[in-house]
Amino acid sequence: MDLRHLRYFLCVAEEMHFGRAANRLGISQPPLSQQIRALEEELGVRLFDRTSRRVCLTEAGQLFEPQARLTLQQAERAVQTARLAQRGEIGHLGLGFPSSGPFVPSIASALYRFRQSHPNVELTLQELGRDAQIEQVKDRHLDIGLVRGFERPVLPDGMVSHCLLEEDMVLTIRADHPLAQRKADPCIADLAGHPLVLYGPVNGAGFNEHFIGLCEQAGFAPNVAYQASSLSTLLGLVAAGFGATVLARSLARLHVDNLVFRPFAAPVTSRLWLIHNQELSPTAQKFKATVLDENRKQTQAAG
Repeated sequence: MDLRHLRYFLCVAEEMHFGRAANRLGISQPPLSQQIRALEEELGVRLFDRTSRRVCLTEAGQLFEPQARLTLQQAERAVQTARLAQRGEIGHLGLGFPSSGPFVPSIASALYRFRQSHPNVELTLQELGRDAQIEQVKDRHLDIGLVRGFERPVLPDGMVSHCLLEEDMVLTIRADHPLAQRKADPCIADLAGHPLVLYGPVNGAGFNEHFIGLCEQAGFAPNVAYQASSLSTLLGLVAAGFGATVLARSLARLHVDNLVFRPFAAPVTSRLWLIHNQELSPTAQKFKATVLDENRKQTQAAG
């Protein structure tokens, strides 16, 4: 059924006059009459009673009118929905991030700004390690991932990465730890012999290998006493005196009793990478643009 026929029908039903309806539609009367007859033939019912004096709806026409109006309204909603989706204003966005992600100012600002400007987008957030995010993005369970790594992540074909920022790492220790009492900033070599608490292999993928490599370059094998599966466990173990750890500077914004954050004398930096498939949905494109814009603003402010 041609939606145009429904519009013509409703206009005649409102005007109850073919001449006035034709004028309102911007067409001549004969084509309007032909279109109404075509609709009646398609339906197999008479919608209007026509006499030389008046036009009125038949019983079938009276029952057909509200349904025709609903059909047009639904069609208009469908068109509007498609246009909003094309502009990235509705839909779904799946985002993966590391534990430090929400504490990075540009990421926190981007999330807030995107939620304010796109209230009709369903946002799903998942805290995942690097390898899990890569897999989820590859399989399109996530649209965008934010992963930490010292080097550009190795990605499957069809995926790309963008370096968002470089961030210093800090030594995180109890306030009564020997390295917390020293005036000079610590270096990697100072960690020799001290027990360490690191993320387990899932969440520490990439970082652990690089950090252990730094220790070996400094001439010692690190004493990894405990492994944690979450940020809260990691911080809790360090606060309880089970060992020292190394975290992104953004996490120094957290306040945990008895913990201090010391910068390294020779900066140890990690990078935050944005990863996604080459083809992004309009919604994901909007979020990526928001992140890059906020990151640019933060970089300029810091400069």
